[in-house]
Amino acid sequence: MLKYIKGHMESIDGIEVYPIISLLIFFIFFAILFIWVFTAKKNYIDQVSNIPLENEEDENTTNQ
Repeated sequence: MLKYIKGHMESIDGIEVYPIISLLIFFIFFAILFIWVFTAKKNYIDQVSNIPLENEEDENTTNQ
């Protein structure tokens, strides 16, 4: 099965560029994400991390 797929892929011209492009997209995405995580402001991270708790508190106060 793998020989069939490999043989089919070898017959396509220019196919070798797709794994390189996908690796670059993967690397660039996680590099940007890594940079964003370390440069994000502490206040913003605290505010976003409390969003689920705020929604739960709002539901509890309206039900009482």
